[in-house]
Amino acid sequence: MAKKPKPTEHPDKLRPDVAETAFRTMLEATGQAPKTLPPAQRTGKNEEAVARGSKGGKIGGKARADSMTPEQRTVIAKKAASGRWEKPKG
Repeated sequence: MAKKPKPTEHPDKLRPDVAETAFRTMLEATGQAPKTLPPAQRTGKNEEAVARGSKGGKIGGKARADSMTPEQRTVIAKKAASGRWEKPKG
């Protein structure tokens, strides 16, 4: 009988079936396996890198606006406003 592949070996598999979920829940409840974090808490991102990235993003918009002429900012603002007020397609 072929060995069952690990879930990490199938990236296209979205979620385990009901039997796998029940088995995993039993293992977690009895302490045989560590608790599984919900997807919202499993970011896998480095917190320090996230902080550095958001800092740069906050600076970038102001620096870009300061480097543009008032006419350029007006054109961009008009394009953004028309995009927001455009009728939804569909």
